[in-house]
Amino acid sequence: MTQIRNICVYCGSAQGDDPVFLEAATALGASLAAHGIGLVYGGGDNGLMGAVARATLANGGHVTGVIPGFLRKRENMLEEAQELVLVDDMHTRKRIMFERADAFVALPGGIGTLEELVEQLTWVQLGRHTKPVLIADVGGFWKPLLSLFAHMRESGFIRAQFELRYMVSEKIVDVIPMLQRAAEMTERSGHEVTSIDQRF
Repeated sequence: MTQIRNICVYCGSAQGDDPVFLEAATALGASLAAHGIGLVYGGGDNGLMGAVARATLANGGHVTGVIPGFLRKRENMLEEAQELVLVDDMHTRKRIMFERADAFVALPGGIGTLEELVEQLTWVQLGRHTKPVLIADVGGFWKPLLSLFAHMRESGFIRAQFELRYMVSEKIVDVIPMLQRAAEMTERSGHEVTSIDQRF
């Protein structure tokens, strides 16, 4: 049986204006710890990044932060994390986060979060990996992006043989069960089987 040992969480270094974003990040951190799943993230203590990491730690979970040296002060590196990996650049950061993770979750965030999410979607689309990718659509934050994906599909830029494969959860409580089921289905079938915009 496939075991998800570590989940990479992409999210903002700001909290955003809606309190539900911070609540979701805190709930996800607690859920990771409760399931015995480690957090892999960008290493900062600001915004949603800090919230998910601190909640994981507060509930007895393991945190791995990966952060470039030039962001050490700007993103206020979380010294309390059990493992901190200092790297030279953003490319190395993303590669190590990918290598350490068995699945990916995107909470609300800015352009950096979007870039990280879309990179994973692209790699799955091109068959470079079959790790599950889940979009946590907290408070409808990602709805414009999901509409854009639909527009790309309708306009002929996302073809059937290169369909995007991701899951969408509107509730944090559903995130880990959905990822675990996706990983198990992938192992049984030998390829990625999660459906488009799967919602619970």
